[in-house]
Amino acid sequence: MVSQLRDAGLALHYILQRLAFITVGVVGLALLIWTGAALAGLAPWLEIDLSLGGQPVENAGLWVQCTLAGIALVLMSFLPNAAHVMALERSHRSFQIGMRDIARAYTMSHRADREGAFKLQSEFDSVRERIAYLRDHPDLAELEPSVLEVAAQMSHVSRDLARTYSDRNVERAKDFLIARQQEVEDFNQRIEKAKAAAVEIRRWHDRLEMDESIAQAQLARLVDELEDILPEILPEATVSLDGPAPEEIEAPQPDRVVTLPRAAE
Repeated sequence: MVSQLRDAGLALHYILQRLAFITVGVVGLALLIWTGAALAGLAPWLEIDLSLGGQPVENAGLWVQCTLAGIALVLMSFLPNAAHVMALERSHRSFQIGMRDIARAYTMSHRADREGAFKLQSEFDSVRERIAYLRDHPDLAELEPSVLEVAAQMSHVSRDLARTYSDRNVERAKDFLIARQQEVEDFNQRIEKAKAAAVEIRRWHDRLEMDESIAQAQLARLVDELEDILPEILPEATVSLDGPAPEEIEAPQPDRVVTLPRAAE
């Protein structure tokens, strides 16, 4: 849509330039011929009733006609330069249009080359194969053969680039990167799970240590209370609960002396 509007604007600009060029040339030439014929007495002068400050101006038409003829002569002196500029613009526009067509044809040929459409290796056969492909393409039917030839030569020069970055290689690279990305995401998920497990184990360990310390403190307090209470209840229990246990009294061992019988007298 934008390119169509630009092309329409360029066409309108071209038409207005040509119309202005023709108008200035025709009107200026007509004024100069009329003024020259009036000077030679072959044509009448322009007659205009003109007054200035309430006083009529004599020969006002003559002065107006001469002034217009002078302006037309000045404007006509710029016509050669304007024609030269217009020719340069037309040539530049044609060059831009030609380069745009070549770029469009080269893009299509390069895309086909990336898809593996061209198989021939020699330069002549490769260029001819590309020209045939571009000539048969429905979107390039309006292009000139010279444009197609230049685009085919450019496509042949960049064939190594097309093979290196072919659609298959690009897809393989994308698949590889997608797999690597998935591996990284899975690894990050495992790391997050490991971090959560480590935090949970750390909390569990701290909680167990706290419980053990509380239990030991309660046991120590219970022992202290028992040491204070037991002597009052059992005065003979003077041994500390933490002290060594009293030695057990050994029971009397049976007499192992055997009485021998007396000898016969």
